Amino acid sequence: MDKEKYGRLVTSISPKSHKFKDFFAAFLVGGLICALGEVLYYAFNLYGVSEEESRIFASVTLVLFAIIMTSLGVFDKIAKFAGAGTLVPITGFANAVASPAIEFKSEGYVLGLGVNMFKIAGPVIVYGTVASVVYGVIYWIYKMI
Repeated sequence: MDKEKYGRLVTSISPKSHKFKDFFAAFLVGGLICALGEVLYYAFNLYGVSEEESRIFASVTLVLFAIIMTSLGVFDKIAKFAGAGTLVPITGFANAVASPAIEFKSEGYVLGLGVNMFKIAGPVIVYGTVASVVYGVIYWIYKMI
């Protein structure tokens, strides 16, 4: 089978994308997650927590919510609807760490949970760290000029 026939075959059996619906769902859910973060920030700040600690508490609370929803199977349903809308905020990273950990917990805490916890999130951490170093060096060189 040549490339053209294969391309036509893939196109014919691939599900059609509903771009507007997908964009809207991602924007809506991502926006709601970020709005929830803002509400949490202001709620913590309202109860006398300092501004800096309110930011930390809001982030930690969002991570906790994402882990609880992942363990209950709710986060996957939301992610199926919203796509990238759940991946971009901090909740997506929490889900990426919690999902493999929950899935492999039955294999034990060390070999199951510990080894597999960063299966998905590990590359994100590595490439994020490398990219930040590269950008930092570029910024340092730029400031020296």
